[in-house]
Amino acid sequence: MSHSLSPELLRRPVHVLVVGCGGNGSAITAGLPYLHQAMMLHGHRGGLDVTLMDGDVISATNCIRQPFSQAEIGHSKAVVLVSRINLFWGLKWHAVPEHFSSRTSVDRVDILIGCVDSRAARRVIAEKVAGRRSGVSYWLDLGNHSTGGQFVLGQPWNWQNKRSATRLRTASELFPELIEASLDNDGQPSCSAVEALERQEPFVNPTLANHALALLARLFRHGAITYHGAFVNVAAGRVQPLVIDPQISRALRRRGRRLASVGAVR
Repeated sequence: MSHSLSPELLRRPVHVLVVGCGGNGSAITAGLPYLHQAMMLHGHRGGLDVTLMDGDVISATNCIRQPFSQAEIGHSKAVVLVSRINLFWGLKWHAVPEHFSSRTSVDRVDILIGCVDSRAARRVIAEKVAGRRSGVSYWLDLGNHSTGGQFVLGQPWNWQNKRSATRLRTASELFPELIEASLDNDGQPSCSAVEALERQEPFVNPTLANHALALLARLFRHGAITYHGAFVNVAAGRVQPLVIDPQISRALRRRGRRLASVGAVR
């Protein structure tokens, strides 16, 4: 069983909103220009039009495993990243130095990429993209723990997707615990560089992001996908795809729940 891309998303620029510019968000952002270039070379009409959204500013700890320098401490993560990308690639992408909230407009968003660091924040996204006024075609959610994580590409239940007989279930539908705010930890950032490294092994974020980007690339290159996410275990060197098959997906969800329950904190 496979999922096919809507032809509409091949006829015009695809509006992407990246929510969160931390470990996963910055890694995803770094790869999006390559996806944009590949789409344009294969004849896509407009490629990607990307907006980065994050209300946080760069801290000293962020400079350990996120692509920020000491000279950028105190500046907006979203503004720094988008300015760097626009300068290097000659693009005109956008930055919104604010946190995503229930008041955030998603009217012109085709793909929302969620890279948030708490279940409470993920719940806000889940409710917003599935709202009656939402026209978001896809919600790509990423979450990780110390040695791996998961990504899920889904089609929120809204006016845009409600007529689809083969709608891809979202991360919150498949794994409700990912939006259960009571399971969040204290939500506080690491207080030192050493603690930051102890909480998470290096290269978890770019590994997870590259797998998610490869899924999007396949969707736009071939127009169809046979899986819509995966569980990535860097420590064991394993990737378990979330295939688009009702029976197999149920089995994988049962096996993946333990990972998902601890994989949404960063």
